[in-house]
Amino acid sequence: MGTVIQSAQRGNEDRHQRWDRLEHAALWEQYRARQSQGVSQRRAATVLEVPRTTRQAWRAYQERLDACPAVVAFFQSVPGLAFLHRLVLAIHLVCTEVGACGIRLVGLLLKLTGLDRFVGASYGAQHHVNRQVEEAIVAYRHEESARLAHEMPAKDITMTQDETFTGGLCLVGIEPKSNSILLEHLASARDQAPWQPRMEPALAGLNCRVIQSTSDEAPGLLAYVAHHLGAHHSPDVFHVQHALNKAVSAPMATKERAAAKAAAKAEEMCKRVHEPLDNASEAPAQRGSGRPPKGAVSLEQVAQDVEATRQEHQRLSSQRAKVTQSLRAIGHAYHCVDLERGVRRNGKLIAGDIQRHIDTIRTMAQHKHLSETCLERIAKAERVVPKMQATIEFVSGYVREQVRQLDLTPPVSYALHAHRIPALYLDRVASTRTVTAGESLRALAERLRTPLFEPDGA
Repeated sequence: MGTVIQSAQRGNEDRHQRWDRLEHAALWEQYRARQSQGVSQRRAATVLEVPRTTRQAWRAYQERLDACPAVVAFFQSVPGLAFLHRLVLAIHLVCTEVGACGIRLVGLLLKLTGLDRFVGASYGAQHHVNRQVEEAIVAYRHEESARLAHEMPAKDITMTQDETFTGGLCLVGIEPKSNSILLEHLASARDQAPWQPRMEPALAGLNCRVIQSTSDEAPGLLAYVAHHLGAHHSPDVFHVQHALNKAVSAPMATKERAAAKAAAKAEEMCKRVHEPLDNASEAPAQRGSGRPPKGAVSLEQVAQDVEATRQEHQRLSSQRAKVTQSLRAIGHAYHCVDLERGVRRNGKLIAGDIQRHIDTIRTMAQHKHLSETCLERIAKAERVVPKMQATIEFVSGYVREQVRQLDLTPPVSYALHAHRIPALYLDRVASTRTVTAGESLRALAERLRTPLFEPDGA
């Protein structure tokens, strides 16, 4: 009895078999080949073990497609179906993973190209594909990390860390040179405790040593770097500039916009006063000598107001431009190589330049009588300057140690410190800028390298 039931179940499964699309395409090509050789439909269905009703359903499906018969034949073939699969996966990879496109726009693209006749373009169908693409990316990352870790040479790396809040608190760690995301994990707190148990397995198996960590001044990150990572912490210059911008530039921008509105309002008032006077000047003058008309006095006052508001707006714009220039100068100064002369700079000199720009911004804030909160933000950014100086000294010391281990002769060692390393640094900075902005840096780097290749060069 049991055998009969099992046979019936197998028969039922055969009748409701869901064919794989590639298998379907291969069987259909074999069927058409046998049919062109004169094999009957029944015989071909028997040889290929495909029910004739299934084959008829496949034919009916093709005939219902509203497309060119040649296109239908291509996408129903094995090469065409493989190309279709590759195309849909590429669209998901480029549009939803690399780009900022959503799944619904992928479906729209499939509809506009007419590919929705051959592949499901609904949100549910494409969401399933997208999930498989993301799972494949994650699996590939784990497989490649494990494979490449065995061949990885010993390396000292910098870790850039942050706490993001997109969809909840997430701890992120990236190696900036390769742009490799070593850690991306949800957490429930921002203190140092969640970092260690998540970062340790991320670094396990990698033949690397974290010597430097770059982040903002979050207390949890600073404590983790000091107590667990044991690396040097480098402040992020962006957050220094951002704090100063919020302290001075933003309030001054508010005053500048108010001054611009006042100037526009004064100019509008001047136009209104001019209109009746212009109309009166067209009529014959009947007023005799004596006191000037009230309109003339009003016009003079309005003209003075226009000039005063215009000068105030220009003054505020000029002051804000000076603050913006000082903010950019901080980033320009925070380099261990002078970007204009190509010579090495020490941490004390760099810290002095940065402090001078901060003092300029503070003077501007005091002159504008900004709030105590603004002055506190300036002080907050100023407290980071000693750490920026320590970072320059750390980098310089690390470079000296690496060159010392090469055991070079004094001329070659000098050439590295004075020419080769500054040239490499300038090239690296130029690569982060536009082609036009980086042209002067690349030219300076080339001038530093030229003496090394002369007949008596190192």
